[in-house]
Amino acid sequence: MTAFSLNPEQTARCAELRTLAAERLRPLAEKGEPGHVNRPLVAELGELGLLDCLFEERGASGEQPGEGAGVRARGAGALDLCLMRESLAYACTEAETALALQGLGAHPVHAHGSAAQRERWLPPVRAGHAVAAFALSEPGAGSDAAALSLAAERDGSGGWRLTGEKCWISNAPEADFYSVFARTSPGAGSRGVTAFLVPADRAGLTGTPLDMLSPHPIGALAFDGVRVDGDDVLGEVDRGFRVAMTTLNRFRPSVGAFAVGMAQSALDATLAHTAERTAFGGTLKDLQSVGHQVAEMATRTEAARLMVYAAAAAYDREGPQSPGIARRAAMAKLIATETAQYVVDAAVQLHGARALRRGHLLEHLYREVRAPRIYEGASEVQRTIIAKELYAHQEEPPA
Repeated sequence: MTAFSLNPEQTARCAELRTLAAERLRPLAEKGEPGHVNRPLVAELGELGLLDCLFEERGASGEQPGEGAGVRARGAGALDLCLMRESLAYACTEAETALALQGLGAHPVHAHGSAAQRERWLPPVRAGHAVAAFALSEPGAGSDAAALSLAAERDGSGGWRLTGEKCWISNAPEADFYSVFARTSPGAGSRGVTAFLVPADRAGLTGTPLDMLSPHPIGALAFDGVRVDGDDVLGEVDRGFRVAMTTLNRFRPSVGAFAVGMAQSALDATLAHTAERTAFGGTLKDLQSVGHQVAEMATRTEAARLMVYAAAAAYDREGPQSPGIARRAAMAKLIATETAQYVVDAAVQLHGARALRRGHLLEHLYREVRAPRIYEGASEVQRTIIAKELYAHQEEPPA
């Protein structure tokens, strides 16, 4: 298999996922309350075994594939994750987002947590019984993740006290635990951040929901001397920025897959609409301007899909620490999210006012498609990553 084609088994799996999303997940999503965690939906994702595919198998020594001799579980590779997210997004964006947030929040525990942390939290996450969240962004440190100010101060008894705020945190304040990134060494930039696993019931931790355009839950967290100790550290002290970046590199291509799924859904709706809608003595598809617009939408969607698949295949083949993986991940997220914004907007334009009515597929996608260009690294951040990677690996000019 190459990065640019799917085998029959993968194609069949994508079709199966679309059917599952439409028949079993969408009805649960429709019963959910916007802005709140839909626990029945998360539980169904676990019941269907879909949450298992978020996690790579670890080797006997606890190493990750690409870092040691571990063997992946079937369906747990980055490409498989992209196919899953794209397929779910096509039929039920709420299910896709619920699945992705479980992965984002729990991946630091899976990849960097202790055996005790993994045994305590990962089984209920995979079963859909515990909700995870990734708490990185702050009111003054969104795109500039190395500028975190949530303070972790030594308390004299071998632990720390967390004081400060987190903001724009998906699944907050309703998650059961948070992967939290705090500053343990002031003035050290990215080298002074530590990742902690913080259960939601920890004393001093409170949260507030935020009323956002996107329908999934997003909130702010306040830490008032929340105590953590060595058993709560994810990875190593002062090495938490690596935990955050490896998590984002793992999921960035699949954010692109989410976007591709939305773009394809909007494109298919547009093909059906323009083939049936009559105007100016014929159907819309007979107008050259409409045909050219649809062709552009389709071409951009396919180009984005191929870049997502290529980035994911490279991650699976070479491992998360290989040169070029961060650049590929950034490129995939950038082109896919920007493309989805273009395709959904063009679809709305070709549908006209009906697409702006509450409850219409495109009205829903129009609200959903905007946020991915910001979260997990805004488009501007992706361009910065790409440029830095290009110059860092620039070949020496010929003598």
